Amino acid sequence: MAKKAPLKVITISSGKGGVGKTNVSANLAVSLAKTGKRVILLDADLGLGNLDVILGLSPKYNFAHVVRGEMDLEDIVVEGPMGIKIIPAASGIQELTNLTAAQKVNLFTQVEALHGGIDMLLIDTGAGISNNVLFFNLVAGDKIIVACPEPTSIVDAYALMKVLHLKYGEKRFNLLVNMAENGGEGLEVYKNLTAVADKYLNISLDYLGYVPRDKKIPLSVRAQKPVSVLYPESEAAKSFMKLARVVNNFPPSDFNDNLHIFPTEEETEGLIGEQKPH
Repeated sequence: MAKKAPLKVITISSGKGGVGKTNVSANLAVSLAKTGKRVILLDADLGLGNLDVILGLSPKYNFAHVVRGEMDLEDIVVEGPMGIKIIPAASGIQELTNLTAAQKVNLFTQVEALHGGIDMLLIDTGAGISNNVLFFNLVAGDKIIVACPEPTSIVDAYALMKVLHLKYGEKRFNLLVNMAENGGEGLEVYKNLTAVADKYLNISLDYLGYVPRDKKIPLSVRAQKPVSVLYPESEAAKSFMKLARVVNNFPPSDFNDNLHIFPTEEETEGLIGEQKPH
């Protein structure tokens, strides 16, 4: 039997909430599908998921049913725009905010069973440096950090990279600046982050570009459709397509090599005080 091609596993994360991370995840998935990729999108903000809301979906089942052993992962997958597949999270279920080691391994074992039908797994993590967020970033081959021009967003993006680097040895990150007024502002955010990272961390931070502040985005959010579907000629949609072409060139990756490397609950608790740059 032919060996399956390596699955590209990519996280989309942010140091703080409110930077449009989930909207980025949804539109990147749609844009990748437009390039011919078979994409599955995991809503990994497991206790406060809202990816289904942004996509206008009403899934009958969600990840809580898998954790409780009531269903398999393949039973809860729903189809979204452009044929993308979505693994929906749950909202308001506290037990999902800190998965056990066994639950984490079970999740990716079941994802592996879906591998034959997909090219890319995008993981929309929660914000911050919770146990779940760190775990999903550790098992991904590539990490996209979403930040916006606000100073707090930049500081918290640095904090996330700092924890992943100093505690777990992660060295490669990708930055996407969202809600930038123009290319100059996006580049300024990247320069600010790299200046601090170069001084205190030994990491590689690649700039993926920016998504402009576009009036079509709030309109699409209210309509519960990705801007890449509702307004494909908008500047935001064009930027997501440009991002998809860059992501298509990411090297293949496989999460299985990293399944044994993830923080314990005790380790995560010890990181909370380390969020600010030196």
